[in-house]
Amino acid sequence: MIIYRKIEDIAEKLRRPVVTIGNFDGVHLGHRAIFRRVKEVARAFDGVSVVVTFVPHPLQVLRPQVGVRLITCPKQKERLLEASGIDCLVEIPFDQEFAALSAPEFVKQVLVDRIGMEHLVIGYDYAFGRGREGDVKLLQKLGEKYEYSVEVMQPVSDGSTIYSSTAVRNMVAEGDVGGVVSVLGRHYCITGSVVPGHHRGRGLGFPTANLETEMELYPAAGVYAVKAKVDGSVYDGACNIGTNPTFGNDNVTMEVFLFDFEGDLYGREMSVYFVERLRGEKRFSDLEALKDAIAADVRRAKEILGRTRIIEYHDGAEQ
Repeated sequence: MIIYRKIEDIAEKLRRPVVTIGNFDGVHLGHRAIFRRVKEVARAFDGVSVVVTFVPHPLQVLRPQVGVRLITCPKQKERLLEASGIDCLVEIPFDQEFAALSAPEFVKQVLVDRIGMEHLVIGYDYAFGRGREGDVKLLQKLGEKYEYSVEVMQPVSDGSTIYSSTAVRNMVAEGDVGGVVSVLGRHYCITGSVVPGHHRGRGLGFPTANLETEMELYPAAGVYAVKAKVDGSVYDGACNIGTNPTFGNDNVTMEVFLFDFEGDLYGREMSVYFVERLRGEKRFSDLEALKDAIAADVRRAKEILGRTRIIEYHDGAEQ
Protein backbone atom coordinates (compact mmCIF):
# COMPACT_ATOMS: atom_id res chain seq x y z
CA MET A 1 0.00 0.00 0.00
CA ILE A 2 1.30 3.43 -0.97
CA ILE A 3 0.80 6.07 1.73
CA TYR A 4 0.58 9.77 0.88
CA ARG A 5 0.89 11.73 4.12
CA LYS A 6 -0.13 14.99 2.51
CA ILE A 7 -2.00 15.76 -0.66
CA GLU A 8 1.01 17.50 -2.22
CA ASP A 9 2.84 14.16 -2.25
CA ILE A 10 0.64 13.03 -5.14
CA ALA A 11 2.74 14.23 -8.07
CA GLU A 12 0.27 13.20 -10.77
CA LYS A 13 -3.26 11.84 -10.98
CA LEU A 14 -3.64 8.19 -9.99
CA ARG A 15 -4.68 5.50 -12.47
CA ARG A 16 -8.48 5.45 -12.73
CA PRO A 17 -8.92 5.85 -8.95
CA VAL A 18 -11.93 4.51 -7.09
CA VAL A 19 -12.13 6.47 -3.86
CA THR A 20 -13.77 6.32 -0.46
CA ILE A 21 -13.55 9.08 2.17
CA GLY A 22 -13.91 8.83 5.92
CA ASN A 23 -12.27 8.71 9.31
CA PHE A 24 -12.51 4.91 9.46
CA ASP A 25 -11.65 4.79 13.15
CA GLY A 26 -11.44 1.16 14.20
CA VAL A 27 -11.53 -0.19 10.62
CA HIS A 28 -14.53 -2.29 11.67
CA LEU A 29 -16.62 -4.64 9.53
CA GLY A 30 -18.80 -1.82 8.21
CA HIS A 31 -15.71 -0.05 6.90
CA ARG A 32 -14.42 -3.27 5.39
CA ALA A 33 -17.64 -3.75 3.43
CA ILE A 34 -16.94 -0.34 1.86
CA PHE A 35 -13.34 -1.32 1.12
CA ARG A 36 -14.42 -4.57 -0.55
CA ARG A 37 -16.71 -2.59 -2.85
CA VAL A 38 -13.99 -0.03 -3.63
CA LYS A 39 -11.59 -2.83 -4.58
CA GLU A 40 -14.23 -4.58 -6.64
CA VAL A 41 -14.98 -1.46 -8.70
CA ALA A 42 -11.28 -0.64 -9.02
CA ARG A 43 -10.66 -4.08 -10.53
CA ALA A 44 -13.52 -3.56 -12.98
CA PHE A 45 -12.08 -0.15 -13.93
CA ASP A 46 -8.51 -1.51 -14.11
CA GLY A 47 -7.77 1.25 -11.63
CA VAL A 48 -6.54 1.66 -8.06
CA SER A 49 -8.41 1.61 -4.77
CA VAL A 50 -7.94 4.74 -2.68
CA VAL A 51 -8.86 5.58 0.92
CA VAL A 52 -8.84 9.26 1.87
CA THR A 53 -8.76 9.97 5.60
CA PHE A 54 -7.77 12.72 8.01
CA VAL A 55 -5.08 13.03 10.70
CA PRO A 56 -5.87 13.89 13.43
CA HIS A 57 -9.55 12.97 13.68
CA PRO A 58 -11.57 16.12 12.80
CA LEU A 59 -13.44 16.06 16.11
CA GLN A 60 -10.15 16.41 17.96
CA VAL A 61 -9.64 19.71 16.14
CA LEU A 62 -13.16 21.07 15.79
CA ARG A 63 -14.69 19.84 19.06
CA PRO A 64 -11.91 18.86 21.45
CA GLN A 65 -14.31 19.24 24.37
CA VAL A 66 -16.14 16.11 23.16
CA GLY A 67 -13.12 14.04 24.15
CA VAL A 68 -13.62 11.35 21.52
CA ARG A 69 -11.45 8.32 22.35
CA LEU A 70 -10.09 6.76 19.19
CA ILE A 71 -10.25 3.00 18.68
CA THR A 72 -7.07 2.89 16.64
CA CYS A 73 -3.91 4.96 16.62
CA PRO A 74 -2.64 6.10 13.18
CA LYS A 75 -0.07 3.29 12.84
CA GLN A 76 -2.59 0.62 13.75
CA LYS A 77 -5.11 2.07 11.29
CA GLU A 78 -2.50 2.00 8.54
CA ARG A 79 -1.74 -1.67 9.22
CA LEU A 80 -5.42 -2.58 9.13
CA LEU A 81 -6.00 -0.68 5.89
CA GLU A 82 -3.06 -2.47 4.31
CA ALA A 83 -4.50 -5.79 5.48
CA SER A 84 -7.73 -4.77 3.75
CA GLY A 85 -5.90 -4.78 0.42
CA ILE A 86 -6.20 -1.05 -0.31
CA ASP A 87 -3.76 0.24 -2.96
CA CYS A 88 -3.34 3.85 -1.79
CA LEU A 89 -3.95 5.67 1.47
CA VAL A 90 -4.14 9.47 1.46
CA GLU A 91 -3.76 10.95 4.95
CA ILE A 92 -4.75 14.60 4.89
CA PRO A 93 -3.41 16.71 7.79
CA PHE A 94 -6.50 18.20 9.40
CA ASP A 95 -6.33 21.66 10.96
CA GLN A 96 -8.52 24.76 11.25
CA GLU A 97 -7.37 26.04 7.86
CA PHE A 98 -8.30 22.80 6.13
CA ALA A 99 -11.59 22.70 8.05
CA ALA A 100 -12.54 26.02 6.46
CA LEU A 101 -12.40 24.46 2.99
CA SER A 102 -15.87 24.07 1.49
CA ALA A 103 -17.05 20.70 0.23
CA PRO A 104 -17.05 21.81 -3.46
CA GLU A 105 -13.49 23.16 -3.05
CA PHE A 106 -12.36 19.88 -1.47
CA VAL A 107 -13.92 17.81 -4.22
CA LYS A 108 -12.35 19.88 -7.01
CA GLN A 109 -8.93 20.59 -5.49
CA VAL A 110 -8.27 17.25 -3.81
CA LEU A 111 -10.44 14.50 -5.24
CA VAL A 112 -10.67 15.64 -8.88
CA ASP A 113 -7.63 17.80 -9.70
CA ARG A 114 -5.09 16.00 -7.52
CA ILE A 115 -6.26 12.38 -7.23
CA GLY A 116 -8.27 12.21 -10.48
CA MET A 117 -11.23 10.38 -8.93
CA GLU A 118 -13.51 8.49 -11.35
CA HIS A 119 -15.80 6.73 -8.88
CA LEU A 120 -16.68 7.50 -5.26
CA VAL A 121 -18.01 5.02 -2.71
CA ILE A 122 -19.36 6.46 0.54
CA GLY A 123 -21.33 5.32 3.55
CA TYR A 124 -25.03 6.16 3.70
CA ASP A 125 -24.60 8.77 6.46
CA TYR A 126 -21.26 10.33 5.51
CA ALA A 127 -20.86 14.08 5.15
CA PHE A 128 -17.77 16.28 5.12
CA GLY A 129 -16.55 19.79 4.45
CA ARG A 130 -17.37 23.07 6.12
CA GLY A 131 -20.65 22.65 8.01
CA ARG A 132 -20.85 19.01 6.78
CA GLU A 133 -22.24 20.31 3.49
CA GLY A 134 -20.66 17.51 1.47
CA ASP A 135 -23.59 15.12 1.59
CA VAL A 136 -24.77 12.58 -0.97
CA LYS A 137 -26.86 15.04 -2.99
CA LEU A 138 -24.03 17.54 -3.33
CA LEU A 139 -21.52 14.84 -4.24
CA GLN A 140 -23.84 13.50 -6.94
CA LYS A 141 -24.41 17.00 -8.32
CA LEU A 142 -20.67 17.66 -8.43
CA GLY A 143 -20.17 14.26 -10.02
CA GLU A 144 -22.22 15.39 -13.01
CA LYS A 145 -19.98 18.44 -13.32
CA TYR A 146 -16.64 16.69 -12.87
CA GLU A 147 -17.58 13.37 -14.51
CA TYR A 148 -17.24 10.95 -11.62
CA SER A 149 -19.90 8.52 -10.41
CA VAL A 150 -21.16 8.15 -6.84
CA GLU A 151 -22.18 4.94 -5.08
CA VAL A 152 -23.81 4.93 -1.64
CA MET A 153 -23.34 1.94 0.66
CA GLN A 154 -26.21 1.04 2.97
CA PRO A 155 -25.58 0.32 6.67
CA VAL A 156 -24.05 -3.05 7.52
CA SER A 157 -25.27 -4.93 10.57
CA ASP A 158 -25.66 -8.35 12.14
CA GLY A 159 -29.42 -7.85 12.27
CA SER A 160 -29.44 -6.12 15.63
CA THR A 161 -26.34 -3.89 15.77
CA ILE A 162 -25.31 -1.50 13.00
CA TYR A 163 -21.55 -1.68 12.59
CA SER A 164 -20.18 1.72 13.57
CA SER A 165 -17.23 3.25 15.38
CA THR A 166 -19.62 4.54 18.05
CA ALA A 167 -20.92 1.02 18.69
CA VAL A 168 -17.35 -0.25 19.03
CA ARG A 169 -16.38 2.54 21.43
CA ASN A 170 -19.43 1.91 23.60
CA MET A 171 -18.90 -1.85 23.75
CA VAL A 172 -15.21 -1.56 24.63
CA ALA A 173 -15.86 1.16 27.21
CA GLU A 174 -18.46 -1.11 28.83
CA GLY A 175 -16.00 -4.01 28.95
CA ASP A 176 -17.81 -6.11 26.32
CA VAL A 177 -14.57 -7.20 24.68
CA GLY A 178 -16.05 -10.57 23.72
CA GLY A 179 -19.09 -9.11 22.00
CA VAL A 180 -17.19 -6.40 20.15
CA VAL A 181 -15.41 -9.01 18.00
CA SER A 182 -18.60 -9.42 15.96
CA VAL A 183 -18.58 -5.70 15.07
CA LEU A 184 -14.86 -4.98 14.98
CA GLY A 185 -13.88 -8.12 13.10
CA ARG A 186 -11.04 -8.89 15.51
CA HIS A 187 -10.16 -8.96 19.18
CA TYR A 188 -9.72 -5.46 20.54
CA CYS A 189 -5.99 -4.81 20.92
CA ILE A 190 -3.88 -2.28 22.78
CA THR A 191 -0.20 -1.98 21.88
CA GLY A 192 2.36 -0.22 24.02
CA SER A 193 5.75 -0.38 25.70
CA VAL A 194 6.49 -2.10 29.00
CA VAL A 195 7.59 0.42 31.65
CA PRO A 196 8.50 0.10 35.35
CA GLY A 197 5.57 -0.07 37.77
CA HIS A 198 5.15 -0.41 41.53
CA HIS A 199 6.45 -4.04 41.56
CA ARG A 200 3.52 -5.09 43.76
CA GLY A 201 2.58 -8.01 41.52
CA ARG A 202 5.91 -9.75 42.05
CA GLY A 203 5.44 -9.53 45.81
CA LEU A 204 2.02 -11.16 45.43
CA GLY A 205 3.45 -13.96 43.30
CA PHE A 206 2.03 -12.63 40.05
CA PRO A 207 4.63 -10.37 38.38
CA THR A 208 2.97 -7.95 35.99
CA ALA A 209 4.13 -5.81 33.08
CA ASN A 210 2.99 -2.18 33.17
CA LEU A 211 1.97 -1.00 29.70
CA GLU A 212 2.35 2.58 28.49
CA THR A 213 0.44 3.32 25.28
CA GLU A 214 -0.64 6.17 23.03
CA MET A 215 -3.99 4.46 22.47
CA GLU A 216 -6.94 6.27 23.98
CA LEU A 217 -9.72 3.72 24.40
CA TYR A 218 -9.40 1.44 27.43
CA PRO A 219 -11.90 -1.27 28.30
CA ALA A 220 -13.89 -0.72 31.50
CA ALA A 221 -11.95 -1.13 34.74
CA GLY A 222 -11.59 -4.77 35.73
CA VAL A 223 -9.74 -8.01 35.08
CA TYR A 224 -9.59 -9.60 31.62
CA ALA A 225 -8.43 -12.83 30.04
CA VAL A 226 -5.97 -11.75 27.35
CA LYS A 227 -3.46 -13.00 24.86
CA ALA A 228 -0.30 -10.97 24.45
CA LYS A 229 2.17 -10.85 21.60
CA VAL A 230 5.83 -10.04 22.30
CA ASP A 231 8.42 -10.26 19.50
CA GLY A 232 6.11 -12.50 17.49
CA SER A 233 5.45 -14.98 20.30
CA VAL A 234 1.97 -15.28 21.84
CA TYR A 235 1.37 -15.79 25.56
CA ASP A 236 -1.78 -16.34 27.58
CA GLY A 237 -2.33 -13.90 30.42
CA ALA A 238 -4.56 -11.83 32.66
CA CYS A 239 -4.79 -8.05 32.54
CA ASN A 240 -5.94 -5.60 35.19
CA ILE A 241 -7.15 -2.14 34.15
CA GLY A 242 -7.93 0.41 36.82
CA THR A 243 -6.60 2.27 39.84
CA ASN A 244 -5.86 -0.75 42.07
CA PRO A 245 -8.28 0.40 44.81
CA THR A 246 -6.77 -1.99 47.37
CA PHE A 247 -3.62 0.13 47.22
CA GLY A 248 -5.41 3.47 46.84
CA ASN A 249 -3.88 4.52 43.52
CA ASP A 250 -5.17 7.57 41.64
CA ASN A 251 -4.04 6.91 38.06
CA VAL A 252 -5.49 4.28 35.76
CA THR A 253 -2.89 1.64 34.88
CA MET A 254 -2.83 -1.40 32.62
CA GLU A 255 -0.95 -4.37 34.09
CA VAL A 256 -0.48 -7.72 32.34
CA PHE A 257 0.54 -11.02 33.96
CA LEU A 258 1.88 -13.49 31.39
CA PHE A 259 1.43 -17.08 32.55
CA ASP A 260 4.42 -18.77 30.92
CA PHE A 261 6.98 -16.04 30.39
CA GLU A 262 10.42 -15.70 31.89
CA GLY A 263 12.73 -12.80 31.16
CA ASP A 264 12.92 -9.02 31.10
CA LEU A 265 10.11 -7.15 29.35
CA TYR A 266 11.15 -3.56 30.11
CA GLY A 267 11.27 -1.40 27.01
CA ARG A 268 9.76 -4.07 24.78
CA GLU A 269 6.61 -3.65 22.72
CA MET A 270 3.60 -5.72 23.72
CA SER A 271 0.25 -6.11 21.96
CA VAL A 272 -2.56 -7.17 24.28
CA TYR A 273 -5.67 -8.82 22.78
CA PHE A 274 -8.71 -8.70 25.05
CA VAL A 275 -10.69 -11.95 25.01
CA GLU A 276 -13.16 -11.82 27.92
CA ARG A 277 -13.88 -9.73 30.99
CA LEU A 278 -13.54 -11.81 34.16
CA ARG A 279 -14.81 -9.32 36.72
CA GLY A 280 -14.98 -5.67 37.63
CA GLU A 281 -12.45 -3.85 39.76
CA LYS A 282 -12.78 -4.51 43.47
CA ARG A 283 -11.24 -3.34 46.75
CA PHE A 284 -10.08 -6.25 48.91
CA SER A 285 -9.89 -6.30 52.70
CA ASP A 286 -6.29 -7.55 52.80
CA LEU A 287 -3.48 -8.87 50.60
CA GLU A 288 -4.40 -12.52 51.19
CA ALA A 289 -7.90 -11.91 49.83
CA LEU A 290 -6.37 -10.14 46.84
CA LYS A 291 -3.97 -13.04 46.20
CA ASP A 292 -6.82 -15.55 46.35
CA ALA A 293 -8.86 -13.48 43.88
CA ILE A 294 -5.93 -13.20 41.46
CA ALA A 295 -5.34 -16.95 41.64
CA ALA A 296 -9.00 -17.55 40.83
CA ASP A 297 -8.79 -15.06 37.93
CA VAL A 298 -5.76 -16.89 36.54
CA ARG A 299 -7.46 -20.29 36.73
CA ARG A 300 -10.53 -19.00 34.92
CA ALA A 301 -8.45 -17.14 32.32
CA LYS A 302 -6.49 -20.30 31.53
CA GLU A 303 -9.74 -22.21 30.93
CA ILE A 304 -11.04 -19.51 28.57
CA LEU A 305 -7.78 -18.94 26.70
CA GLY A 306 -7.15 -22.64 26.20
CA ARG A 307 -10.05 -22.71 23.73
CA THR A 308 -9.44 -19.29 22.15
CA ARG A 309 -7.28 -18.15 19.26
CA ILE A 310 -6.47 -14.54 18.48
CA ILE A 311 -8.50 -12.97 15.72
CA GLU A 312 -6.24 -10.22 14.37
CA TYR A 313 -8.13 -9.51 11.16
CA HIS A 314 -10.96 -10.76 9.03
CA ASP A 315 -12.96 -8.68 6.60
CA GLY A 316 -16.40 -10.13 7.31
CA ALA A 317 -16.89 -11.32 3.73
CA GLU A 318 -18.14 -14.70 4.93
CA GLN A 319 -20.79 -13.17 7.18
